[in-house]
Amino acid sequence: MSSGNEDTTSSSESEQSDSANDTLDFIEKLSDVPMGKLPPHIDFQRTRVDCKADAPIHTDTFQYSGAYASMGVDNSLLDSFSSKFRVEVIRLEKDEMEFDMIGIDPAIANAFRRILIAEVPTMAIERVLIANNTSVIQDEVLSHRLGLIPIKADPRLFEFTENNTANEKNTIVFGLKVRCEKQGKRKGPKREGQEQDGQTRITVKSKDLVWLPNGSNFTLESDGSTYTSFSCSQDSMPEFATNPVGPTDGDITIARLGPGQEIELEALAVKGIGKTHAKWSPVAPAWYRMLPEVIVLKDIEDEMAEKLVATCPVKVFDIEDIGNGKKKATVARARKCTLCRECIREGKGWDDSLSLRRVKDHFIFTIESTGVLPPEVLFTEAVKILQDKCERAINDIC
Repeated sequence: MSSGNEDTTSSSESEQSDSANDTLDFIEKLSDVPMGKLPPHIDFQRTRVDCKADAPIHTDTFQYSGAYASMGVDNSLLDSFSSKFRVEVIRLEKDEMEFDMIGIDPAIANAFRRILIAEVPTMAIERVLIANNTSVIQDEVLSHRLGLIPIKADPRLFEFTENNTANEKNTIVFGLKVRCEKQGKRKGPKREGQEQDGQTRITVKSKDLVWLPNGSNFTLESDGSTYTSFSCSQDSMPEFATNPVGPTDGDITIARLGPGQEIELEALAVKGIGKTHAKWSPVAPAWYRMLPEVIVLKDIEDEMAEKLVATCPVKVFDIEDIGNGKKKATVARARKCTLCRECIREGKGWDDSLSLRRVKDHFIFTIESTGVLPPEVLFTEAVKILQDKCERAINDIC
């Protein structure tokens, strides 16, 4: 019995030894790992998100410096950021801006987005002094609607309010006094909703808000002073000579008044940030997406090419005539690709011929301003705020 066990044991040890030798031979035959440069498949995983028909893969980012130290590759963020980062403006309109942020980490791109939404200051109505409101809208709802009207005023010219002291440096005052006369002969210019010989109802809009550069006209019962303490008129300041203050859009509906109804109030706008309340947010909205890449791996020709062009909902592909009556599909507008993956859901007919990707360090950023400031100014202010945050963090560490 013992002799049989010894034979079995020696046979097992011999097999393990042969397996170990085979493994060593395989490892010795492998080519040396290139130092100072990543292999193509690892570099692809590092820089691209591969969008398959069922789900994207390689979505993680590796931004710490020692990620590829064994291959002699320095992956530190600061070096790559300083050498590769750039901004390219693609489209600039009055209230909208589209630009590319290249060579940046997703966390930093998201930091810009959050700062634009929540930390760039603007002016918005915070206090509403209602003298008379006989409309069907409650005072609280009316005040809320007024607060959400974007105010076209440069917040950099104003200070944050302290101790609730309203003065010409931190407060803008608007007056609103509108009345719908009862049925009868119409007086004055015709307004929206009025009949020729009578007034059925009128619509109160943001254009009815009148800027009061001298401050509030309402007085306190206690001492007869006004609710604001302006030392000078705001329209005498050179900053407002060419930029009068008012709502960004005069066609925003505030309320509708029936015969005999009236609204009389004053609204005080102050400086604030979106983190406190959404009415101070200067964008509507701000978002980004990774740059899409559409790669044709194999030629898609004739009927398959026409089917591919018809399948794409955003018309990424076009037909190119290659002669002899043959046609093939080409990528014409890769930037428009939403990665809906309709083009690769047909199975092996197309998923072997197309590769859909996203570039991990290339972001298409879009800013839609509410009109309080131009979008390019908003982005500049966001950069300054992020710079201040970094400086404070460095000072705290040192």
